[in-house]
Amino acid sequence: MIRLERIHLLSRADMLKPLRKFVRLLAKKQGCSEGNLDCLVMAVNEACMNVIQHAYNDNDEEIIVEFWKEKEDILIKIIDFAEAVDINSIKSRDLEDIRPGGLGVHIIHKVMDSVVYKNNSGGTGNVLEMRKKLNNPVASCMNEK
Repeated sequence: MIRLERIHLLSRADMLKPLRKFVRLLAKKQGCSEGNLDCLVMAVNEACMNVIQHAYNDNDEEIIVEFWKEKEDILIKIIDFAEAVDINSIKSRDLEDIRPGGLGVHIIHKVMDSVVYKNNSGGTGNVLEMRKKLNNPVASCMNEK
């Protein structure tokens, strides 16, 4: 596995626009199909927004985003240094509950081929590992695969 890039950013929503642009360019350069680009960018954005809102409660803290490549897969790690979260409590809300927000976890699971939540050792920090086959198409970021 080859590490392509490691980005450090403050946990602020205004930092997500340049991150989205970077993710799009990196994924395209690595051979990501056009049909997957928007969904991959959305998954990274949603994951980081979840860290900003839920892990850091909108405080300016550090998020690290790492990009790895293994054959035709891209692995994206979102690393935070917040209090360790109960991994079993990470769930999407019921899709029948129609209201704004709260679909980030659902989107991430629909878009990515593999999603793994981990706690850092020592009780502080969390890691989200999202893996996607670059040429495995996603029909839509919100519809069933």
